[in-house]
Amino acid sequence: MSPEKFNVTTEIVERLISEQFPHWSNEVVKPVDKGGWDNGTFHLGDDKLIRLPSAEYYVAQVAKEQTWLPKLAPQLPLPIPTPLAQGSANSEYPWPWSIYNWIDGAPANEQNITDMDQFADDLAGFMKVLQQASTDDAPPAGQHNFFRGGDFSIYEKQSRHSIEALEDRIDGEAMTQIIDDAVASSFDDTPVWVHGDIAPGNLLVKDGQLSAVLDFGCCAIGDPACDLVITWTFFTGSARDAFRNAFDSDQATWQRARGWACWKAMLVLQNPDATNAPEAVNSMRVVEDVIAER
Repeated sequence: MSPEKFNVTTEIVERLISEQFPHWSNEVVKPVDKGGWDNGTFHLGDDKLIRLPSAEYYVAQVAKEQTWLPKLAPQLPLPIPTPLAQGSANSEYPWPWSIYNWIDGAPANEQNITDMDQFADDLAGFMKVLQQASTDDAPPAGQHNFFRGGDFSIYEKQSRHSIEALEDRIDGEAMTQIIDDAVASSFDDTPVWVHGDIAPGNLLVKDGQLSAVLDFGCCAIGDPACDLVITWTFFTGSARDAFRNAFDSDQATWQRARGWACWKAMLVLQNPDATNAPEAVNSMRVVEDVIAER
């Protein structure tokens, strides 16, 4: 269950800026369209972004991004957010928060991508370079990133409960086998960097091409299988094949990736408020596609 969100208003953010960064106090603060769940997000002028954790659950992401994004950025082939400043709590807002550079672009969707196969190949290329980045002193998967990159067995019990809850909507026998396979597989290689939330909303498109990757709040080092779920959540047909073929991953890695994809999809399908929402429709497609190809 997601934690209750702190209501971060424009007025609170304006006062935080005025108190802590007065040299930016004349710049307009306004909410970002379609901001994320983990953070309240606001424009600061035309070239900066403010991100404030929406619950204590997400506070650890602030220091992690402040520390690691500047180290990762020079090693990566596409722009990622650059921390410009870190704010602190005050009487109105209880946690640390960050100011980043603003990166132009629109969240990825099927309409704004010129060549989906090329987009899949470009994303795979970015992810492979990320996996090669230096891991010296890097944070292992854990509570701070909801165990993305950790052992899938952490979510085994929740996945099996989901299968029971959805028994009248999905092929429970097939899904049980998918979860069994994911749990039986283990990651025994050297940990690599994972983004932790490779999703269309965190992938920017400009001039029809992948132009930047955002939101590293769930990053850590560990098993890259969790980052492969976009194989089913976004790609279809030849683009899915292109993305999959770009990785030299063994069968066990794909077993774990299918487990991660189905775990999240089943959670969405259990939300009574999302029965006919686009996210629920897509989650059912993910479940059906994973079952069909097993």
